[in-house]
Amino acid sequence: MPKAIIAPSVLACDFANLQAEATRMVKNGADWLHLDVMDGHFVPNITMGAPIIKCLRPCTDAFFDCHMMVSDPAKWVDDIAKAGGNMYTFHIEATNDPISVIHQIHKAGMKAGVALKPGTPVDVALGDVAELADMILIMTVEPGFGGQKYKEECVAKALTLRQRYPHLDIEVDGGLALDTIDSSAQAGANVIVAGSSLYGAPNPHEVIATFRSKVDEAQKQWIQ
Repeated sequence: MPKAIIAPSVLACDFANLQAEATRMVKNGADWLHLDVMDGHFVPNITMGAPIIKCLRPCTDAFFDCHMMVSDPAKWVDDIAKAGGNMYTFHIEATNDPISVIHQIHKAGMKAGVALKPGTPVDVALGDVAELADMILIMTVEPGFGGQKYKEECVAKALTLRQRYPHLDIEVDGGLALDTIDSSAQAGANVIVAGSSLYGAPNPHEVIATFRSKVDEAQKQWIQ
């Protein structure tokens, strides 16, 4: 089964101290760093881009999980690869040809993830998309802003994916905290993105460890 991966979302950090905030999460046990890239078109917000990722790359060996909330995902693949991205996760709603984007990402040397908004049915990710992608991201909030309320009904998509693709990395992002982790873990998600609940925690190491144990325990039900 895929291992538990905890990916703090730097969207919730103090951007004036980005290097220190990234390092702090890695020291507290984070596996990946989740970097939200927003272009102001696909979502009504603007955050970081390739130049900031490039600056952060020499500061940590952490795996960069780049969540591309952009209207033209194919346009930025090479820039993110050159900046040091490891996973390029684009929204399926932003392209008419997700398979070609997946191939482009792989050709650039990155892993390919495909994200689904809360209102997007899981069916669009089944078949070739899930078989070619390295990860499927289930959004449990509307993309664009941190601090939103967790939509528990969205995790049914993770359950569908886990039942069909037992070895696939399945990520959930949005409102994940100690009081919401259980439903995502039980549905089969193994990659947990959390922002405010980690960066705002008095003891982020303890929260990361709890997330990991919840996922590990839930994964046992999928072992035949």
